[in-house]
Amino acid sequence: MPEVKVYNQDGQETGQVTLSDDVFNVPIKPYLIYEVVKWQLACRRAGTASTKTRGEVKGGSRKPWRQKGTGRARQGSIRAPHWVGGGVVFGPKPRSYAYSLPKKVRKQALKIALTAKLKSGRLKVVEGIVLNEIKTKSFVDIMQRLQVPSALVVGEKDRKLELSARNVPTYQVMPKEGLNVYDILRYDYLVLAQNVIPKIEESLRS
Repeated sequence: MPEVKVYNQDGQETGQVTLSDDVFNVPIKPYLIYEVVKWQLACRRAGTASTKTRGEVKGGSRKPWRQKGTGRARQGSIRAPHWVGGGVVFGPKPRSYAYSLPKKVRKQALKIALTAKLKSGRLKVVEGIVLNEIKTKSFVDIMQRLQVPSALVVGEKDRKLELSARNVPTYQVMPKEGLNVYDILRYDYLVLAQNVIPKIEESLRS
């Protein structure tokens, strides 16, 4: 079983923790990562693009001029698609891009992402990060002492911590329930609170 060092929020080594082979030491299969990231991004798409058809654009439905005798091409409506300001043919309408992906695939991809961070030396475990007040500078100072220039920080829900990190684009703080493949890959480092590791391992083994 892999072992990693544990640090306090001052960046000092305080011990070691043993990680489960079932979660942090699995075969790396890039195609699973690809499938899950594609699924996550599809589910996050707003799908709000919308155009108006000829029945929805502003304008009357009568003929702009009579059928014959004017010397001009026959026209039926100023709302026809070939008119400027007319409707759009086969344009986008609001829709959902989400689709289902097997739970086993999602879990396995998350294990692979955690394993990849560990094997690349970019997984750090901390005893815990405690802030007495909402202060971005205090949070950034802790990250600098841990020597992580860009990181996803995962722990128990902590509003002070989340708000302190909100304005810093190179960091993201989330509770353990939100841990996902896409956000793990977005940042250089993954910082885990020591007390959430058993819960993550239990949820991914079940």
